Amino acid sequence: MNRKDLGKISVIVSTYNRCDALQVCLLSLFKQTVLPDEVIIGDDGSTEETASLIARLQEQAPFPIIHVWHEDKGFRLAMMRNKCVARSTGNYIIEIDGDVFLHPKLIADHLREAGRGIYVKGGRVNLGKELTEEICKSGMVRPIHVWTKGIESKPENAIHCIWLARFLAPRYRRKRSAALGCNMSFFREDFIKVNGYDEFYEGWGSEDIDLGKRLLNSGCRKRYLKFAGIVYHLWHEDKFMYNKTKNLQYMRMLDERKTVRCTNGVDKYL
Repeated sequence: MNRKDLGKISVIVSTYNRCDALQVCLLSLFKQTVLPDEVIIGDDGSTEETASLIARLQEQAPFPIIHVWHEDKGFRLAMMRNKCVARSTGNYIIEIDGDVFLHPKLIADHLREAGRGIYVKGGRVNLGKELTEEICKSGMVRPIHVWTKGIESKPENAIHCIWLARFLAPRYRRKRSAALGCNMSFFREDFIKVNGYDEFYEGWGSEDIDLGKRLLNSGCRKRYLKFAGIVYHLWHEDKFMYNKTKNLQYMRMLDERKTVRCTNGVDKYL
């Protein structure tokens, strides 16, 4: 879709007490071939160290960086993402996590497939512990290729091939309702139509898949960025896994009902 037709672009970055990864993530945003109009950092209750890092990077950034923070009361990612969308001024929203860094063409890849009534899902390459420590220690972005030593899983997702991505986007996994909160995008109006993220979800898991299912139930279509729209996930230990089973059961119940609009969503912040 033409950039002019899209209007303002907002990137939302979710974070919690991981300054080393957040710095690499933001630096990769600085290097995008297409820059956003603003970046909203959704902070799920980090300490002052994160605020200090953001303040320093705000001075260097080629776009406004807005820090949205709420008190640490557990893993409340769905709530924070809703608050960030409400705070944003963009017509088009790209969501990533603060523990990934981006291929230089990630934003361009998302915008190429963007459209009203469409949500776009990207992919990720999972980096291992040693490679992650090396990157975070340097504080710098580095190229990752399919043959890079230290990839933990999904090395094939490091392949960037625009012509193949264009062919696959409307065809690949068409019948799967997958969404990936660390790498997805949508029009603000489509997000608001389904009332955004369901804030029932606390703890890890299912809030992004639920959003994708409700977007599809509302009539939206999915575009899957295979071989484009790449993020590189920085290794970490699994944490905050409480409520995983409860979240999954709730999501399945809503899926059976073909729910479109959640009751506890973004509307309270608008």
